[in-house]
Amino acid sequence: MGISKEIRSDFKAVFERDPATRAGLEVILTYCEFHAIFFHRLAFWLWAKRLKLIASFLSHISRFVTGIEIHPGARIGKCFFIDHGMGVVLGETSEIGENVTIYHGVTLRGTSFTRGKRQPIIESNVTMGAGAKILGPLTVGKNSKIGANSIVIKNVSPNSSVIGIPGKIIPKEESPVYQGLDHHKLPDPEERVLQSLIEHIKKLEKRTQVLESKLKKTKEEKRVLKVVKTK
Repeated sequence: MGISKEIRSDFKAVFERDPATRAGLEVILTYCEFHAIFFHRLAFWLWAKRLKLIASFLSHISRFVTGIEIHPGARIGKCFFIDHGMGVVLGETSEIGENVTIYHGVTLRGTSFTRGKRQPIIESNVTMGAGAKILGPLTVGKNSKIGANSIVIKNVSPNSSVIGIPGKIIPKEESPVYQGLDHHKLPDPEERVLQSLIEHIKKLEKRTQVLESKLKKTKEEKRVLKVVKTK
């Protein structure tokens, strides 16, 4: 796909996924998220032409202006959308499919100092919530949702929902069908474990109270029996 078509698809994605959007001119003039993607398309084109110094400088200017850091070597598919993008960091070997949405504070980074593939592959139609961190050369399967502030360090199978630190895949029978990132509808595995522990502790407390009551009664009976024998 040509760079102009990619930019048009990104422009269209803003209207599809941001309900606050009112006019095209407003997007062009004031949306730093769109500016960052626009500059990256140009920087990646220069990077592919081996004009890497110019590409890196353009990327540097974009980061300074928008607060969004996208390495010029990152591969990004069409209809890419960043919503409130301050603090977004996408590393050099990141690969992002089509129709991907990310929110502010999302990081795609490596976990080693070795050259080569270091950052994640994000397949198409993935949504990453605010503050999510996807670390290492792993793959997030298509149609997946990454919850806010989750840290993903393992592969994510397609059509999955991930939450937590480290990120855990929610079993499909517990994962609701929803659009976007309705975090209030996502179950919390850690909360479920804690709730289970609390219920177990309550049962143990009841058993302890019963045993203490029986022990107290037994001691009282022994004391009375001892008094009777002494008489």
